[in-house]
Amino acid sequence: MLEVKRKDGESFESLIRRFTRKTIQSGKILQAKKIRFFSKTKSKKEARDGALRRKNITARFDYLKKIGKLDDFELRRGKRR
Repeated sequence: MLEVKRKDGESFESLIRRFTRKTIQSGKILQAKKIRFFSKTKSKKEARDGALRRKNITARFDYLKKIGKLDDFELRRGKRR
């Protein structure tokens, strides 16, 4: 664990600067980023289920659009989600 204590007469800004420099040097930020952006590979079953779910949603939207139940506003809102 990283710990930085305030020296006598040290300003808060310099304390923060020292803390930031120590965290960068320790490599904790790089380690946290690696953990944050790491994504486990999905199993074949999970990938297939996700693809089927997306296909069903797309088919339902296409059907509703074809029969006139969806207007342009709802279509744009649905794509943003």
